[in-house]
Amino acid sequence: MTLPCSCGNTAANGAKSVHYMEAEMNTTFPKGSIGMKKRLTAVFGALAAIGLATASPALAQYRNEIRNDMSHCTAGSGPAVMVTVDGVKASQGKLRIQSYRANSSEWLAKGKWLSRIEVPAKAGTMTFCLPVPDAGTYGIAVRHDLNGNGKTDIMSDGGGMSNNPSINIFNLGKPSYTKVGVPVGDTVKSIRIEMKYM
Repeated sequence: MTLPCSCGNTAANGAKSVHYMEAEMNTTFPKGSIGMKKRLTAVFGALAAIGLATASPALAQYRNEIRNDMSHCTAGSGPAVMVTVDGVKASQGKLRIQSYRANSSEWLAKGKWLSRIEVPAKAGTMTFCLPVPDAGTYGIAVRHDLNGNGKTDIMSDGGGMSNNPSINIFNLGKPSYTKVGVPVGDTVKSIRIEMKYM
C-alpha cells in the first residue's frame, strides 16, 4: 500500500514534488520530520489493530481443530451434532470428521469447514460430538485415511456424509448440499453415518 507524502522537496520549477511511501514505513524521512514519522506509525498501527479486530471473528468461525469432547453433547447442551459413525473398516490410520454449513458456497469448500476432529481409527462404531456456532443447517463429512498418509487413496480410504447420500462417479464424491443438510436447533441433534469403502 502506498500513500502520497508531501515531504518538503521542491522541484527546480518551484513546485512541491509528491513522493510515495510504503505503509511498512521503509521510506526515509527528511531531517526534522521525526514527529511526522511517529504520527504516521501510530496511525498505521491503529488501522492495523482495527483491521485485525474486525477480521478475527470472521476468521475464527472456520478451521477449528477440536478434540472429541462429548460433554458438548449432553442434555442441556447445544447447539451440536452427535455423530455415530458405523462401519469403520479397521483400527488403523486416522478418522477425520468435519462440519460445514450446508449451503452452495461452503459445503466441502476448501478452508470452509467449521470444526474438525481427527483421531486414530477404531474398527466398528465411533461416536463424535461436533458443536456448531448456532441453529442452522449443517453437513458432516467423514474420511478414513486407512494408511494415515494424509492423502486420499480412492482404492482404500473410506468416507461418509450426513444423510448417507449416494456417492458415485457422477457426483465425484461431492453430493449436493441439499442432500447432506441436517437441521440443527438449539439442542443436540443425533445422526448416523455409514462408512463406504471401494
